[in-house]
Amino acid sequence: MSKRQVDARLREWMRSAVARLRQSAVPAGEAVLAASLAWFVATTIAGHPDPVFAPSAALVVLAESRGRRLRQSVEIVLGVSAGVLVADVVVEALGSGSVAIAVVLLLTVGPMIALGASSTLLVQAAISAIYLVAVPAPKTSLMQLRFVDALVGGAIALVISQVAVARSPLGRLVAEARQTFADLAGLLDAIDRAVVDGDEQSAHTVLRRARELNGCVEKLQAEVSAAGETLRLRVRRRELGQLAEVQATAVHLDHVVDNIWVLARNAVTVTRLRVATPPEVSDALRELAEAVREAGEALATDLVGPGDPDRHAARADHAALQAVRIAAKLLEDEPQLPLVMIIGQIRVTAVDLLRGVGQDDQEVLERVDEALGLHAA
Repeated sequence: MSKRQVDARLREWMRSAVARLRQSAVPAGEAVLAASLAWFVATTIAGHPDPVFAPSAALVVLAESRGRRLRQSVEIVLGVSAGVLVADVVVEALGSGSVAIAVVLLLTVGPMIALGASSTLLVQAAISAIYLVAVPAPKTSLMQLRFVDALVGGAIALVISQVAVARSPLGRLVAEARQTFADLAGLLDAIDRAVVDGDEQSAHTVLRRARELNGCVEKLQAEVSAAGETLRLRVRRRELGQLAEVQATAVHLDHVVDNIWVLARNAVTVTRLRVATPPEVSDALRELAEAVREAGEALATDLVGPGDPDRHAARADHAALQAVRIAAKLLEDEPQLPLVMIIGQIRVTAVDLLRGVGQDDQEVLERVDEALGLHAA
Protein backbone atom coordinates (compact mmCIF):
# COMPACT_ATOMS: atom_id res chain seq x y z
CA MET A 1 0.00 0.00 0.00
CA SER A 2 1.43 3.35 -1.03
CA LYS A 3 2.00 6.26 1.36
CA ARG A 4 -0.71 8.26 -0.41
CA GLN A 5 -3.24 5.47 0.15
CA VAL A 6 -2.25 5.20 3.82
CA ASP A 7 -2.60 8.97 4.27
CA ALA A 8 -5.98 8.96 2.50
CA ARG A 9 -7.31 6.17 4.72
CA LEU A 10 -5.98 7.90 7.84
CA ARG A 11 -7.71 11.15 6.87
CA GLU A 12 -10.92 9.27 6.16
CA TRP A 13 -10.74 7.53 9.55
CA MET A 14 -10.13 10.84 11.33
CA ARG A 15 -13.06 12.47 9.57
CA SER A 16 -15.29 9.55 10.54
CA ALA A 17 -14.07 9.68 14.14
CA VAL A 18 -14.77 13.41 14.45
CA ALA A 19 -18.20 12.95 12.88
CA ARG A 20 -19.04 10.16 15.33
CA LEU A 21 -17.93 12.29 18.29
CA ARG A 22 -20.07 15.20 17.15
CA GLN A 23 -23.06 12.97 16.56
CA SER A 24 -22.76 11.22 19.94
CA ALA A 25 -21.94 14.23 22.14
CA VAL A 26 -25.54 15.12 23.00
CA PRO A 27 -26.78 11.52 23.49
CA ALA A 28 -23.78 10.79 25.72
CA GLY A 29 -24.49 13.88 27.82
CA GLU A 30 -28.14 12.88 28.17
CA ALA A 31 -27.09 9.37 29.27
CA VAL A 32 -24.73 10.71 31.96
CA LEU A 33 -27.41 13.09 33.24
CA ALA A 34 -30.13 10.40 33.29
CA ALA A 35 -28.01 7.83 35.13
CA SER A 36 -26.72 10.33 37.68
CA LEU A 37 -30.13 11.82 38.34
CA ALA A 38 -31.72 8.37 38.66
CA TRP A 39 -29.18 7.35 41.32
CA PHE A 40 -29.67 10.66 43.18
CA VAL A 41 -33.47 10.39 43.23
CA ALA A 42 -33.44 6.73 44.29
CA THR A 43 -30.95 7.28 47.11
CA THR A 44 -31.84 10.76 48.34
CA ILE A 45 -35.59 11.02 47.79
CA ALA A 46 -36.68 7.37 47.83
CA GLY A 47 -34.06 6.43 50.43
CA HIS A 48 -32.93 3.20 48.75
CA PRO A 49 -29.52 1.99 49.97
CA ASP A 50 -28.11 0.53 46.73
CA PRO A 51 -30.30 1.44 43.72
CA VAL A 52 -28.26 -0.27 40.99
CA PHE A 53 -31.30 -0.72 38.77
CA ALA A 54 -32.16 2.99 38.73
CA PRO A 55 -29.23 4.16 36.54
CA SER A 56 -29.24 0.85 34.68
CA ALA A 57 -32.89 1.22 33.67
CA ALA A 58 -32.33 4.88 32.84
CA LEU A 59 -29.57 4.04 30.35
CA VAL A 60 -31.55 1.22 28.73
CA VAL A 61 -34.74 3.25 28.38
CA LEU A 62 -32.89 6.30 27.08
CA ALA A 63 -31.13 4.24 24.41
CA GLU A 64 -34.23 2.31 23.40
CA SER A 65 -36.63 5.28 23.36
CA ARG A 66 -34.43 7.43 21.11
CA GLY A 67 -36.29 8.13 17.89
CA ARG A 68 -39.46 6.37 19.07
CA ARG A 69 -42.91 7.77 19.65
CA LEU A 70 -44.01 8.71 23.15
CA ARG A 71 -46.35 5.72 23.47
CA GLN A 72 -43.57 3.32 22.54
CA SER A 73 -41.21 4.97 25.01
CA VAL A 74 -43.75 4.56 27.84
CA GLU A 75 -44.15 0.90 26.89
CA ILE A 76 -40.39 0.42 27.17
CA VAL A 77 -40.36 1.96 30.67
CA LEU A 78 -43.19 -0.28 31.82
CA GLY A 79 -41.66 -3.32 30.15
CA VAL A 80 -38.27 -2.87 31.82
CA SER A 81 -39.85 -2.25 35.23
CA ALA A 82 -42.30 -5.14 34.89
CA GLY A 83 -39.45 -7.46 33.92
CA VAL A 84 -37.61 -6.59 37.12
CA LEU A 85 -40.77 -7.12 39.19
CA VAL A 86 -41.53 -10.51 37.63
CA ALA A 87 -37.94 -11.62 38.17
CA ASP A 88 -38.07 -10.56 41.82
CA VAL A 89 -41.30 -12.50 42.36
CA VAL A 90 -39.77 -15.64 40.82
CA VAL A 91 -36.67 -15.33 42.98
CA GLU A 92 -38.86 -14.96 46.05
CA ALA A 93 -40.64 -18.19 45.14
CA LEU A 94 -37.72 -20.31 43.90
CA GLY A 95 -34.70 -18.74 45.52
CA SER A 96 -31.33 -18.71 43.75
CA GLY A 97 -29.85 -21.41 41.55
CA SER A 98 -29.84 -22.68 37.98
CA VAL A 99 -33.58 -23.39 37.96
CA ALA A 100 -34.36 -19.87 39.10
CA ILE A 101 -32.06 -18.41 36.44
CA ALA A 102 -33.75 -20.47 33.71
CA VAL A 103 -37.25 -19.50 34.81
CA VAL A 104 -36.37 -15.83 35.20
CA LEU A 105 -34.74 -15.69 31.77
CA LEU A 106 -37.76 -17.35 30.15
CA LEU A 107 -40.23 -15.00 31.84
CA THR A 108 -38.28 -11.79 31.16
CA VAL A 109 -36.58 -12.34 27.82
CA GLY A 110 -39.33 -14.48 26.24
CA PRO A 111 -42.06 -11.80 26.21
CA MET A 112 -39.56 -9.20 24.94
CA ILE A 113 -38.65 -11.43 22.00
CA ALA A 114 -42.35 -11.89 21.23
CA LEU A 115 -42.85 -8.10 21.28
CA GLY A 116 -39.89 -7.51 18.93
CA ALA A 117 -37.46 -5.93 21.39
CA SER A 118 -34.03 -4.95 20.10
CA SER A 119 -30.92 -7.00 20.77
CA THR A 120 -29.65 -4.32 23.17
CA LEU A 121 -32.77 -4.55 25.30
CA LEU A 122 -32.68 -8.35 25.23
CA VAL A 123 -29.06 -8.49 26.40
CA GLN A 124 -29.73 -5.96 29.16
CA ALA A 125 -32.81 -7.89 30.28
CA ALA A 126 -30.83 -11.14 30.42
CA ILE A 127 -28.00 -9.56 32.43
CA SER A 128 -30.49 -7.95 34.80
CA ALA A 129 -32.30 -11.26 35.27
CA ILE A 130 -29.07 -13.06 36.19
CA TYR A 131 -28.14 -10.24 38.58
CA LEU A 132 -31.54 -10.48 40.24
CA VAL A 133 -30.99 -14.16 40.96
CA ALA A 134 -27.36 -13.85 42.03
CA VAL A 135 -27.74 -10.84 44.33
CA PRO A 136 -30.41 -11.14 47.05
CA ALA A 137 -32.86 -8.27 47.31
CA PRO A 138 -33.07 -6.31 50.58
CA LYS A 139 -35.95 -7.49 52.74
CA THR A 140 -37.67 -4.18 53.25
CA SER A 141 -41.25 -4.44 52.05
CA LEU A 142 -43.62 -6.45 49.92
CA MET A 143 -42.87 -4.14 46.99
CA GLN A 144 -39.29 -4.86 46.06
CA LEU A 145 -37.04 -1.82 45.91
CA ARG A 146 -35.46 -2.98 42.67
CA PHE A 147 -38.75 -2.69 40.82
CA VAL A 148 -39.21 0.83 42.15
CA ASP A 149 -35.62 1.69 41.19
CA ALA A 150 -36.22 0.51 37.63
CA LEU A 151 -39.42 2.52 37.46
CA VAL A 152 -37.67 5.65 38.78
CA GLY A 153 -34.77 5.29 36.36
CA GLY A 154 -37.06 4.64 33.40
CA ALA A 155 -39.30 7.58 34.23
CA ILE A 156 -36.34 9.96 34.55
CA ALA A 157 -34.93 8.76 31.22
CA LEU A 158 -38.32 9.28 29.60
CA VAL A 159 -38.57 12.83 30.95
CA ILE A 160 -35.05 13.72 29.79
CA SER A 161 -35.66 12.31 26.33
CA GLN A 162 -38.91 14.24 25.96
CA VAL A 163 -37.39 17.48 27.30
CA ALA A 164 -34.64 17.22 24.70
CA VAL A 165 -37.21 16.64 21.96
CA ALA A 166 -39.45 19.47 23.18
CA ARG A 167 -36.52 21.89 23.20
CA SER A 168 -35.73 21.10 19.59
CA PRO A 169 -38.46 18.90 18.07
CA LEU A 170 -36.71 18.73 14.72
CA GLY A 171 -33.15 18.64 16.06
CA ARG A 172 -32.65 14.88 15.96
CA LEU A 173 -34.36 14.60 12.59
CA VAL A 174 -32.07 17.26 11.11
CA ALA A 175 -29.00 15.62 12.66
CA GLU A 176 -30.01 12.23 11.28
CA ALA A 177 -30.71 13.69 7.83
CA ARG A 178 -27.39 15.53 7.73
CA GLN A 179 -25.51 12.43 8.86
CA THR A 180 -27.26 10.26 6.26
CA PHE A 181 -26.45 12.58 3.36
CA ALA A 182 -22.89 13.07 4.66
CA ASP A 183 -22.37 9.31 4.85
CA LEU A 184 -23.66 8.86 1.29
CA ALA A 185 -21.40 11.63 -0.03
CA GLY A 186 -18.48 10.11 1.86
CA LEU A 187 -19.17 6.77 0.18
CA LEU A 188 -19.04 8.41 -3.24
CA ASP A 189 -15.72 10.03 -2.31
CA ALA A 190 -14.39 6.64 -1.21
CA ILE A 191 -15.60 5.01 -4.44
CA ASP A 192 -13.79 7.75 -6.36
CA ARG A 193 -10.52 7.13 -4.50
CA ALA A 194 -10.74 3.35 -4.94
CA VAL A 195 -11.36 3.65 -8.68
CA VAL A 196 -8.64 6.26 -9.22
CA ASP A 197 -6.08 4.22 -7.26
CA GLY A 198 -7.23 0.92 -8.78
CA ASP A 199 -7.37 -0.43 -5.21
CA GLU A 200 -9.57 -3.53 -5.10
CA GLN A 201 -9.23 -3.88 -1.32
CA SER A 202 -10.47 -0.33 -0.79
CA ALA A 203 -13.35 -1.00 -3.18
CA HIS A 204 -14.41 -4.03 -1.11
CA THR A 205 -14.22 -1.89 2.04
CA VAL A 206 -16.50 0.70 0.45
CA LEU A 207 -18.92 -2.04 -0.57
CA ARG A 208 -19.13 -3.24 3.05
CA ARG A 209 -19.76 0.33 4.20
CA ALA A 210 -22.50 0.68 1.60
CA ARG A 211 -24.24 -2.42 2.93
CA GLU A 212 -24.16 -0.97 6.45
CA LEU A 213 -26.08 2.09 5.26
CA ASN A 214 -29.12 0.05 4.24
CA GLY A 215 -30.87 0.88 7.51
CA CYS A 216 -30.15 4.62 7.46
CA VAL A 217 -33.42 5.47 5.71
CA GLU A 218 -35.38 3.49 8.31
CA LYS A 219 -33.71 5.54 11.04
CA LEU A 220 -34.61 8.72 9.19
CA GLN A 221 -38.24 7.62 8.89
CA ALA A 222 -38.30 6.75 12.61
CA GLU A 223 -37.11 10.27 13.41
CA VAL A 224 -39.83 11.68 11.15
CA SER A 225 -42.48 9.73 13.10
CA ALA A 226 -41.10 10.82 16.48
CA ALA A 227 -40.88 14.47 15.42
CA GLY A 228 -44.39 14.31 13.97
CA GLU A 229 -45.86 13.17 17.28
CA THR A 230 -44.10 15.98 19.15
CA LEU A 231 -45.27 18.60 16.65
CA ARG A 232 -48.86 17.34 16.71
CA LEU A 233 -48.87 17.73 20.50
CA ARG A 234 -47.68 21.31 20.03
CA VAL A 235 -50.07 21.95 17.10
CA ARG A 236 -47.40 23.23 14.72
CA ARG A 237 -48.95 22.86 11.26
CA ARG A 238 -46.16 24.35 9.18
CA GLU A 239 -43.56 21.89 10.47
CA LEU A 240 -45.99 19.00 9.96
CA GLY A 241 -46.17 19.92 6.29
CA GLN A 242 -42.38 19.95 6.14
CA LEU A 243 -42.28 16.50 7.72
CA ALA A 244 -44.53 15.18 4.96
CA GLU A 245 -41.97 16.47 2.44
CA VAL A 246 -39.15 14.77 4.37
CA GLN A 247 -41.13 11.53 4.32
CA ALA A 248 -41.41 11.78 0.54
CA THR A 249 -37.70 12.56 0.30
CA ALA A 250 -36.87 9.45 2.34
CA VAL A 251 -38.57 7.26 -0.26
CA HIS A 252 -36.28 8.54 -3.02
CA LEU A 253 -33.30 8.52 -0.66
CA ASP A 254 -33.83 4.80 -0.20
CA HIS A 255 -33.30 4.41 -3.95
CA VAL A 256 -30.18 6.60 -3.78
CA VAL A 257 -28.73 4.29 -1.11
CA ASP A 258 -29.36 1.28 -3.35
CA ASN A 259 -27.85 3.09 -6.34
CA ILE A 260 -24.65 3.94 -4.47
CA TRP A 261 -24.40 0.34 -3.31
CA VAL A 262 -24.54 -0.76 -6.96
CA LEU A 263 -21.90 1.87 -7.79
CA ALA A 264 -19.69 0.33 -5.10
CA ARG A 265 -20.18 -3.11 -6.67
CA ASN A 266 -19.20 -1.68 -10.04
CA ALA A 267 -16.11 -0.14 -8.46
CA VAL A 268 -15.10 -3.59 -7.22
CA THR A 269 -15.48 -4.93 -10.78
CA VAL A 270 -13.44 -2.07 -12.27
CA THR A 271 -10.59 -2.50 -9.80
CA ARG A 272 -10.63 -6.31 -10.04
CA LEU A 273 -10.40 -6.26 -13.84
CA ARG A 274 -7.85 -3.42 -13.80
CA VAL A 275 -10.01 -1.36 -16.15
CA ALA A 276 -8.35 1.93 -17.08
CA THR A 277 -10.46 4.79 -15.74
CA PRO A 278 -10.18 8.20 -17.39
CA PRO A 279 -10.16 11.31 -15.15
CA GLU A 280 -13.73 12.12 -16.18
CA VAL A 281 -14.95 9.24 -14.02
CA SER A 282 -13.43 10.88 -10.94
CA ASP A 283 -14.84 14.27 -11.95
CA ALA A 284 -18.35 12.84 -12.34
CA LEU A 285 -18.22 11.05 -8.97
CA ARG A 286 -17.01 14.21 -7.22
CA GLU A 287 -19.84 16.24 -8.74
CA LEU A 288 -22.34 13.58 -7.67
CA ALA A 289 -20.97 13.64 -4.11
CA GLU A 290 -21.33 17.43 -4.08
CA ALA A 291 -24.92 17.08 -5.29
CA VAL A 292 -25.68 14.72 -2.39
CA ARG A 293 -24.18 17.15 0.14
CA GLU A 294 -26.15 20.09 -1.25
CA ALA A 295 -29.36 18.03 -1.25
CA GLY A 296 -28.79 17.27 2.43
CA GLU A 297 -28.23 20.94 3.21
CA ALA A 298 -31.39 21.84 1.29
CA LEU A 299 -33.40 19.46 3.46
CA ALA A 300 -31.81 20.57 6.75
CA THR A 301 -32.08 24.28 5.89
CA ASP A 302 -35.73 23.92 4.96
CA LEU A 303 -36.46 22.37 8.36
CA VAL A 304 -34.54 24.63 10.72
CA GLY A 305 -32.55 27.20 8.74
CA PRO A 306 -30.70 29.46 8.64
CA GLY A 307 -30.13 29.92 4.96
CA ASP A 308 -31.94 29.51 1.68
CA PRO A 309 -33.00 25.91 0.95
CA ASP A 310 -33.76 26.78 -2.68
CA ARG A 311 -30.15 27.88 -3.18
CA HIS A 312 -28.86 24.52 -1.92
CA ALA A 313 -31.44 22.68 -4.04
CA ALA A 314 -30.28 24.62 -7.11
CA ARG A 315 -26.67 23.68 -6.36
CA ALA A 316 -27.67 20.05 -6.00
CA ASP A 317 -29.48 20.27 -9.33
CA HIS A 318 -26.47 21.81 -11.07
CA ALA A 319 -23.97 19.34 -9.60
CA ALA A 320 -26.12 16.30 -10.39
CA LEU A 321 -26.64 17.34 -14.02
CA GLN A 322 -22.96 18.22 -14.32
CA ALA A 323 -22.06 14.72 -13.14
CA VAL A 324 -24.28 13.26 -15.86
CA ARG A 325 -22.80 15.56 -18.54
CA ILE A 326 -19.25 14.59 -17.59
CA ALA A 327 -20.17 10.90 -17.61
CA ALA A 328 -21.85 11.29 -21.00
CA LYS A 329 -18.57 12.39 -22.58
CA LEU A 330 -17.11 8.99 -21.72
CA LEU A 331 -19.64 7.32 -24.03
CA GLU A 332 -18.08 9.01 -27.05
CA ASP A 333 -14.97 6.81 -26.70
CA GLU A 334 -16.95 3.54 -26.45
CA PRO A 335 -15.76 2.62 -22.94
CA GLN A 336 -15.57 -0.93 -21.60
CA LEU A 337 -18.67 -2.49 -20.08
CA PRO A 338 -17.75 -1.87 -16.37
CA LEU A 339 -17.38 1.86 -17.10
CA VAL A 340 -20.68 1.88 -19.00
CA MET A 341 -22.33 0.40 -15.91
CA ILE A 342 -20.85 3.17 -13.73
CA ILE A 343 -22.10 5.81 -16.18
CA GLY A 344 -25.59 4.33 -16.11
CA GLN A 345 -25.58 4.21 -12.33
CA ILE A 346 -24.52 7.85 -12.12
CA ARG A 347 -27.55 8.71 -14.25
CA VAL A 348 -29.95 6.70 -12.07
CA THR A 349 -28.53 8.19 -8.87
CA ALA A 350 -28.91 11.72 -10.25
CA VAL A 351 -32.55 11.01 -11.16
CA ASP A 352 -33.49 9.73 -7.70
CA LEU A 353 -31.54 12.49 -5.94
CA LEU A 354 -33.29 15.27 -7.89
CA ARG A 355 -36.66 13.65 -7.28
CA GLY A 356 -35.77 13.68 -3.58
CA VAL A 357 -35.34 17.48 -3.58
CA GLY A 358 -38.91 17.86 -4.81
CA GLN A 359 -38.64 18.03 -8.59
CA ASP A 360 -41.29 16.60 -10.88
CA ASP A 361 -40.60 13.00 -11.89
CA GLN A 362 -41.11 13.43 -15.62
CA GLU A 363 -39.20 16.71 -15.73
CA VAL A 364 -36.26 15.12 -13.94
CA LEU A 365 -36.13 12.28 -16.44
CA GLU A 366 -36.20 14.65 -19.39
CA ARG A 367 -33.50 16.95 -18.00
CA VAL A 368 -31.17 14.12 -16.95
CA ASP A 369 -31.56 12.33 -20.29
CA GLU A 370 -30.94 15.58 -22.11
CA ALA A 371 -27.72 16.05 -20.09
CA LEU A 372 -26.76 12.51 -21.05
CA GLY A 373 -27.37 13.31 -24.71
CA LEU A 374 -30.12 10.76 -25.26
CA HIS A 375 -32.40 13.22 -27.08
CA ALA A 376 -29.62 14.08 -29.52
CA ALA A 377 -29.07 10.39 -30.17
